[in-house]
Amino acid sequence: MLKKEKHVLWFEEVDKDDIALVGGKGANLGEMSAAGFPVPRGFIVTSKAYFYFLEENKLKSQIFQELKLVNKEDPETINRASINIKKLILSGKIPTDLAKEIIVNYLKLGGIIKQALVAIRSSATAEDLPGASFAGQQETFLNVQGEANVLRKVHECWASLFEARAIFYREEKGFDHFKVGLAIPVQEMVSADVSGIMFTVDPVTQEKNHLLIEAIWGLGEYIVQGQVTPDAYLIDKNRLEILSRKVEKQTIQLTKVGTLTKKTNVPMQRRLRRKLSDKQILELAAMGKKIHKHYFYPQDIEWVFYKNKLYIVQSRPITTLQDNKVKKEEGNSEENKKPILLKGQSASPGIGTGPVRKIYSGKEISKVKKGDVLVAPMTSPDFVPAMKRAAAIVTDKGGQTSHAAIVSRELGIPCVVGTETATKELKNEQIITVNGSKGEVYKGGTIINPDLLKTASSLAPLPTYSPRSVIKTATHVYVNLAEPHLATEIAKRNVDGVGLLRAEFMISEIGVHPKKIIKDKKQKAFIEKLSTNLSTFCESFYPRPVIYRATDFKTNEYRNLTGGERFEPEEENPLLGYRGAFRYIHDPEVFEMELQAIKKTRKKFNNLWLMIPFARTPNELKEVKKIVVGAGLTRSTSFKLLLMVEIPSNVILLDEFLEVGIDGVSIGSNDLTMLILGVDRDSSDLAKAFNEQDPAVLWALEKTIKTCQKNKIMVSICGQAPSFYPDLVEKLIAWGITSVSVNPDAIERTRDLIYQAEKKVKS
Repeated sequence: MLKKEKHVLWFEEVDKDDIALVGGKGANLGEMSAAGFPVPRGFIVTSKAYFYFLEENKLKSQIFQELKLVNKEDPETINRASINIKKLILSGKIPTDLAKEIIVNYLKLGGIIKQALVAIRSSATAEDLPGASFAGQQETFLNVQGEANVLRKVHECWASLFEARAIFYREEKGFDHFKVGLAIPVQEMVSADVSGIMFTVDPVTQEKNHLLIEAIWGLGEYIVQGQVTPDAYLIDKNRLEILSRKVEKQTIQLTKVGTLTKKTNVPMQRRLRRKLSDKQILELAAMGKKIHKHYFYPQDIEWVFYKNKLYIVQSRPITTLQDNKVKKEEGNSEENKKPILLKGQSASPGIGTGPVRKIYSGKEISKVKKGDVLVAPMTSPDFVPAMKRAAAIVTDKGGQTSHAAIVSRELGIPCVVGTETATKELKNEQIITVNGSKGEVYKGGTIINPDLLKTASSLAPLPTYSPRSVIKTATHVYVNLAEPHLATEIAKRNVDGVGLLRAEFMISEIGVHPKKIIKDKKQKAFIEKLSTNLSTFCESFYPRPVIYRATDFKTNEYRNLTGGERFEPEEENPLLGYRGAFRYIHDPEVFEMELQAIKKTRKKFNNLWLMIPFARTPNELKEVKKIVVGAGLTRSTSFKLLLMVEIPSNVILLDEFLEVGIDGVSIGSNDLTMLILGVDRDSSDLAKAFNEQDPAVLWALEKTIKTCQKNKIMVSICGQAPSFYPDLVEKLIAWGITSVSVNPDAIERTRDLIYQAEKKVKS
C-alpha cells in the first residue's frame, strides 16, 4: 500500500515532506527520528484516517452546515458552531478496522506485561509552516494508558480540530476547514525533571548568532501556557558560550504521578535554583545547532531532561521572524521620561499606548476593544481574537516562548511578559505605554486631546508620536512591509506608499516550494493566493505606489518549504549563491508565476510596481527585463520597474544598469554595507565592523544618488539607517535622494528627521 493511503505510520516511515499526511508535528518527528536525533518512539494516526472517520460517519455535510453560520467577527457564532461540531464528531463511531489498526500499533510500544504510557498530540496538516502556527489550538493528552483510553483520546483530538480558537484561526488565515486534516502522533511518554523550549535564533532581537533556551521544572505544558516564568539562558551559537543566565523562582510544576498528570508544588529547596547546569545548557545548545543545520531554517524546539538524559520531543520552524532587526534601545526620549510602572521580559518589539483592559479567561475576550492594552495573567489560544484588537499586551507570567510572546510577534503587537504583578497593579481604563523592546510599562501615553481619555477604549490604538507627524516633506517617506494583515492599519499613517513589499513572507505562508506547485499543476491556486495578498496592499494604499520586490529566497530558505529538498542545491554560501535575477533567468517558471499574479492584481489596482533584487550585471537585468516584458508588463506612467542596489557592481556600473531602461533604484543599505566591507552583519564578533556610515559606504550612497539625479530617475533607500542617524539623513537629502523607506515603527521619526534636514538644506 502506498504511504499516502495508510491510516497508521511509524515515525521512521515519514519525513518533513509528509505534512499533508501527518501534519507538522508528525512530519518533524519522523524527520528527526530518521536523522538520528533522540526522539522517543511512536507512530502517527494519519489525516487519511481522520477523513475516513468523517466519511464513514457521513459528517462532512453536517459540519459544513454549522460552519455556514460562522461570522469571524462574532465570537458567539464561532462558539456555537464549535460546540455543535464537536458533539457531532464525538457521537461518531471509529470504524472497526481503523480502531483495530490503532490498537495493534499501540501494543507494539508496550512490553509483554505492561501497556505503554503515551503522549497523544494533535498535528494539523497545515500547521508549523512559516507564517502559520497552529500550536496549542488542538488537544494534547499526557500519560495515557490502555487500549480504550488511547482510542478515546484519538477521538477527542479529532473533535478538537473544531475548537472555537481553531475555527477562528482558520477563518482568519483563509484556510479551507475541510482541507486542513488532523493527524495524531502517539508517542512514548517521557517524564521530565526539567523541560523547556529552545529557539535557534533570538526570537525578539532576531540575532542569528544567538540561541535562547527557556527551562522549567516538570513537564513543559506550563511554559507554553505561560503558567510559570521560565529561566532564560542566552548562548552564542557560534562559540557555544553562555552569554547570560536569568533564573526565575518557580513554585508550581506539572508532573507525572503514576498514570496521572498533576499540578504539584516545587520543593522549597528547588524554587530559587537554576533549572539547568552549564553542562546541560551547552549540550542542549549543541543539539539545537545540529537541528537548525539539518533543517536549514531557525527552529523552535521542545526538549526534556529525564534522569540526566536529553530527549527532543518536537521541532518546528519559527513562524514569527521578519527581515528587520530590532534595535535594543528602541524608544524615544518621551517614553524614557515616563514613570516606569512595571518591568518584565521583552517578548514582541514596538511601542503601544492605550487604556488597560484586564481579562482572566477566554470567556471575557469580548471586553477588549480596539486600542485597549490587554492585561492578563497569561494568554491561551482562546485569547487570539482579543489579541488582534489590542494595541499592546502585558502578562503576569510567561517567557519569550509563551503563547502571549509567540502570537504577539506573529501579529506584530508590542508585548511584555513575566511582569508578575500587572493584573494587581494596573487598573482598568488606566492609560499606559508598553515598550515591547525594553520589557517596560510606563504610566500615561502620548495623546493629542486629553478629552479622548473618556472614550479611549473604543478608539483605535492611541498614537505614540507627536502631532507634528502630519507634517509634509518634499522627500517621500515609504514603508517596508511583508504581512498583509498589517496593510490596512499602516496605510492610515502619514506614509507615501510601500517602498519595499517583501515577497518572501507571502510565499512562506503558502508553504509549498513553487517548483512543487508547478509539478503538481497548481499554478492557478498559487497565482490566485499571491494576487489576493498583493491586492490587500494595493487596495489599502491606493493610489499610493506599492513597490513589490520579487522573491529573493536563498537556496537554504527555499529548501525549508514543502518539497524544497527536491529542487534546491546545497550551497556552502547561500548568501552569494543561486538567487535573485540569476535564478529568474535560469529557471523562469517561478518568476513567471509572480508576474502573472502582478498582472492579475493590476487589473484592479494600477498602483503596483516591480523591483528586481540581486542583479549582478547589467546583462542579467536586461534578460530579466525581457521576461517581464514578455509577460505583458511594460513600463508606463502607472507601472514602474526598479532595481535594488545592494551589490558593489550595482554602484560601480550604475550608468550601464540604467541604460537597460528602468525607472528607479532602491538602495539596500544593509546588504550593500555588508558586501562593501566584507562583513557578515549577523556575526556578533564582527558587529563593530558593520558600519553604514563607513566612508566607503557613504561614497557608494552618494555616487548612486547623484548618478540617479543626473539621469532624472527616482532613488530611494530602504533600511533602518536613515531613521537612526540624523547626520546621514542630512547627507541623503543634500545629495538629492527622492524617498526613504523604513519599517513601520520608524515612519514618524523618519518624517521628522527629514523635515529638519530639508530645513537645514534650504537654509
